[in-house]
Amino acid sequence: MADGLNEYRTARVAEVLSDFRTLQYFIAAAPVNPNDMDDYYTEGWAALRQCALDGQHILNCAADITVPRTTGGPEEQAKAELKQVYLDAYARRHEGQKIYLRQAAAQRWIEWREQILLGGRPHSGNHSQLRGCDQQLRTELATITDEAIYSELLASDIAMGRWTDEDPSIRSVQRWVRARRR
Repeated sequence: MADGLNEYRTARVAEVLSDFRTLQYFIAAAPVNPNDMDDYYTEGWAALRQCALDGQHILNCAADITVPRTTGGPEEQAKAELKQVYLDAYARRHEGQKIYLRQAAAQRWIEWREQILLGGRPHSGNHSQLRGCDQQLRTELATITDEAIYSELLASDIAMGRWTDEDPSIRSVQRWVRARRR
């Protein structure tokens, strides 16, 4: 039984893929190496490098092209295929948003660290402030959860008037991500 929603599904996939493409540009543009290589192994720079690797992975991992064959005719087969592509695009956008938010937290960490150091190097006088800066980064990174990202993206989509009736569940997105980490 054709439900007449394939146009909506197609438009939704295009919107989500466009969002993902934009996120990829931001992810690729973030710095990964400090000006002073003594800072290379600090928490923020390590987080930025991990984000770059995660961004490459989410871009390069293969799409799941196994679509079940349906018996309802061409419209039903198109629906099944669109739903599969929809999940793939939606999960990639979700992961891209997570990476982007982690990068933003690490870039704030860099700014805070520079404000503490004032062009100098770490020393016993600023050690406590730098530890606080590191703790702030850990706290921010801990708030970047799948649930928070899912809710944020859904609210944004709704605010933009996008069709969200068949958005994949957070559990479906998490399963997709876990399958790509193997």
